[in-house]
Amino acid sequence: MDTSSINIRYSDLAEQSCCLSCGGAINYAEPRTGECCVDLGSGRGTDVLRMAEAVGATGFAYGVDISDGMLETARNNAKKLGVANVSFVRSDLETIAIPGEIADLVISNCTINHAADKLKVWKEVHRILKSGGRFVVSDIYATEPVPEQYCTDPVAVSECWAGAVTRDEYMNTLSEAGFKDIQVLEESKPYPKGLIHVASFTIFGIKEKKCCCCG
Repeated sequence: MDTSSINIRYSDLAEQSCCLSCGGAINYAEPRTGECCVDLGSGRGTDVLRMAEAVGATGFAYGVDISDGMLETARNNAKKLGVANVSFVRSDLETIAIPGEIADLVISNCTINHAADKLKVWKEVHRILKSGGRFVVSDIYATEPVPEQYCTDPVAVSECWAGAVTRDEYMNTLSEAGFKDIQVLEESKPYPKGLIHVASFTIFGIKEKKCCCCG
C-alpha cells in the first residue's frame, strides 16, 4: 500500500476529532511501572501519553507513525502536558526505527492491516520485544480476500479494511514471525464492507523467553 497516500490522508485528519481506531488495545495492555512501551500507528499520541503516565519516570513510551501531521500533533500534545518520558518516531512498520529487544509491551490499533508486508511488521514486533515481552493488538481481518478494487480505495483505506487479510492468514503470519499461543481477547461478529465482510479482534501474545541454560 502506498505509504505516501496514507501520510497525506492521516496528516489531514490529525487536527480533526474523528476516531481512527478499530479497537482498544490500551484497555488490555496494563503497562507497568518502569516498563518500555511502544505504540505502532500512534496517531495523535493519546495512548502513548497514557502509557507514559502508567510506567512513570522510570519507564518510557515510544509512538511510531508514518504521518508527519500526526507526529507533530502528538509531540505538541506531549509538550503541552509536560510529558518527558516519550519519543515520537517517524517510521514505517516494516522497518521500525527503534532498537531491538527494547520493549516490554507493544500495542497497536487498526494499523498493521495497512502494511503491504505484514510478515515483516510482525517480525519487527518480535525483534523490538524483550524476551518475555508482550503485545496487545487490535486489528481488522476479512472473511474472504479483499477484492483488488478496494485496495487503493480512499474510503476503504480510511476505514482500515482495504489491506485486511483473512483470519487464517493473520494467525499464520503471527506463527511465522515467531509467536505462539496467541490469545483472542475480544472479537466482533463479521459486518459488511463493500462486497465482503470484515471483523475486528484484539489479540495478545508473548515473545518466548530465551533459555539461559541452553548451550
